[in-house]
Amino acid sequence: MPFREAAEVTALKTAKSTAGKAMVPYLETIPGTEVSFEMLPIPAGKFTLGSPASEPGRSADEGPQVEINVEPFWMGKHEVTWGEYLEFTKLTNVFEKFNDQGLRQVTVENQVDAVTAPSKLYDPGFTFETGDDPRQPAVSMSQFAAKQYTKWLSLLTGDFYRLPTEAEWEYACRAGTQTAYYFGDDPSQLPQYAWYYENAEEDYVTAKVGQFKPNPWGLLDMHGNVWEWVIDGYEEKGYAKLAAAQQQGDLAVNWPTKRFPRVLRGGSWYSEDPARLRSAARLASDDDQWRSYDPNTPKSPWWFASDEGQTVGFRIVRPVHPPPKSQWSNFWDADLEEIQRDADRRIDKEGRGKRGIIDPDLPKAIKALQ
Repeated sequence: MPFREAAEVTALKTAKSTAGKAMVPYLETIPGTEVSFEMLPIPAGKFTLGSPASEPGRSADEGPQVEINVEPFWMGKHEVTWGEYLEFTKLTNVFEKFNDQGLRQVTVENQVDAVTAPSKLYDPGFTFETGDDPRQPAVSMSQFAAKQYTKWLSLLTGDFYRLPTEAEWEYACRAGTQTAYYFGDDPSQLPQYAWYYENAEEDYVTAKVGQFKPNPWGLLDMHGNVWEWVIDGYEEKGYAKLAAAQQQGDLAVNWPTKRFPRVLRGGSWYSEDPARLRSAARLASDDDQWRSYDPNTPKSPWWFASDEGQTVGFRIVRPVHPPPKSQWSNFWDADLEEIQRDADRRIDKEGRGKRGIIDPDLPKAIKALQ
């Protein structure tokens, strides 16, 4: 978390206890750790998704523009950092020890509360090529791994966390603005607001989160640093579906129906064209290419081993009005049989990655192992 005065930290922690009733910022400490993250309130509202045909640098997949109603939610003040994400990856060793001792076994009855922990790193030197500081954004995870992170965090804290939908992400990024960037239309101002190729070229690293000016709602690094996963599958002309879904009372999300492409937003430290950092800009994932350096078969369902993976991260949201628990797995678990099959094979046949049960008792059980 950012360095703060003790009184401010106390106030944010107190806010967490009332956040279920009031839309206020709050600080959450991951149970069993000393790692915290900050969530900011995003008010409900209506906005225009996509960019107008007149916007310089626009791509055809940013339209046709549609009106979207957004329910209130909290959003991570910045991208999930290595400090936060490595607490999740530690589960691989923890689950190994539980299995060795016959503890907390996954059964048919409790498997709904199981997560798959990512395989251990083949080459940390590559995974951390763009930095491993606890304040730098975590990179190179697949969308499946990011979703499992939100499941782990939810079952551990008791609050429902997930990836944002594409519409929620753009709504939060714009923060009431209608310009190309949340600070206006002039890309020459980007170095004040974003870490991208112009100021990152020589360093070839991600930036510690929170180094640049926030958007009007206080969010940091919405432009640049790392591309951010959202829930949606990518379709060049997918926005019309979102408007239709809302008319039927459903969440405005384009649920993925194939492994890729899926959507990422915001641009990255390696984005050379400033237009790629605009609020409306979209990136279609190319998972096969991003796994092309992976020597295994099947390739890792949790990690991208190619250079492009160094630009991929995510941030989390917590809806004020979560869906029924029966629908939570739609946001957390593998949405295609082939993804789950690959994860199962890596765990059961090759011993890479682990699965285990997540509940509020997990921190106590981990402590008992030590």
